[in-house]
Amino acid sequence: MDRVAFTLFGIDIMWYGILIATGMVIAVFIALREAKRLKISEDDILNLAMIAIPCGLIGARAYYVIFNWSYYAGNIAEILNFRGGGLAIHGGLIGGILAGFIYAKIKKINFFKLADCVVLGIPLAQAIGRWGNFLNQEAHGGPTNLPWGIMVDGVKVHPTFLYESIWDLGVFLFLFIFRKKQKYQGQILVDYIILYSIGRFFIEGLRTDSLMLGPLRMAQVVSLACIIIGVILNYILSRRAKNNI
Repeated sequence: MDRVAFTLFGIDIMWYGILIATGMVIAVFIALREAKRLKISEDDILNLAMIAIPCGLIGARAYYVIFNWSYYAGNIAEILNFRGGGLAIHGGLIGGILAGFIYAKIKKINFFKLADCVVLGIPLAQAIGRWGNFLNQEAHGGPTNLPWGIMVDGVKVHPTFLYESIWDLGVFLFLFIFRKKQKYQGQILVDYIILYSIGRFFIEGLRTDSLMLGPLRMAQVVSLACIIIGVILNYILSRRAKNNI
């Protein structure tokens, strides 16, 4: 399948960008629906989306550039070439969460309540966006003889984009079903951080294009750190909720 969906005014519109944009729109729509249940202003969700999405894209790009600095140091002009590829989801999440934290502080909104609302649709957006990797023939694993392997450059490889898409969809379904039974504010955010990071840690081990920090796969390091942070947050927030009963 062609990576280019169509051409508009001489500019190629890529399927990858369309899928990412579609995922973002769906995530915002889910957040708006959830805001009604949690009694959060829909205006706050829309305002945050207009801030957090650009911050997430900048964070995703900055993360990728930092860990590929050996290339970008000699190609400074390429740093802002978003269309050239190079976005890292961990950087995007960091940028988006920081934007949400600052917005909540300025607006005097409970950050964890807001985060529970906004984060709900994110794994579904990720599940959709990962198919852009398939169309670009990237983010795949090493050689495999498994029947569900895909052909890339004449070699049958692990479809790690598919593994993560399925995992992300499972995380979304879990959060969507569990959200009405949460025991404290922030639990949807915490569960997302832990569950996504567990899947990403193992799937990353199969990929052939990992960002590296010396001999370490950076995504695995960050995933482990996120799991630890999630466990700590779960302990602190659950204790705080019990003490407030």
